[in-house]
Amino acid sequence: MDVLKLSTDWAKAEIVSARLVLLFGVLIFLVAIGFWQFGRTGTARAFIIPLFIAGILVVAVSAGLYLANKPRLIQFRDEYQKDQQAFMQKELARTFKSQQDFKMVFKALPAIIIVAALIIVFVPGSIWRASATVTILLMAFLMLVDSQTEARNNAYRQELLNVKP
Repeated sequence: MDVLKLSTDWAKAEIVSARLVLLFGVLIFLVAIGFWQFGRTGTARAFIIPLFIAGILVVAVSAGLYLANKPRLIQFRDEYQKDQQAFMQKELARTFKSQQDFKMVFKALPAIIIVAALIIVFVPGSIWRASATVTILLMAFLMLVDSQTEARNNAYRQELLNVKP
């Protein structure tokens, strides 16, 4: 198994994921514009600002994914050619750290969803409910993206572990 190809394929998959996240961010902006242009009730108008903020956050996540992984394509090649064993160790350490990070993420995001759901139920006011609803949407989307990223990370790590030295 070619470790360099495995690593670059993983990074390319992350870049595709970043582009899909960007597409979702644009969709959120379009929905916000729709509420702005066509929303006539107070509740509909309350969604405008939370949706724009969510759109900005999703675009920021997309940029982070892209900017973190695009340079890795060249960096992987250079590091692999320099020292294959050090490259493997570095990637295994990085994937292990990512596994630990995902454990925390999959505890924090559901907790945020629960808090937002409680706000919808117990806090009166359109802006609070709209903000909580958009927060649930955003956290659910981030859980979806992170679950896919975690699956790719775990598969990548397993492939690295299966490589014979």
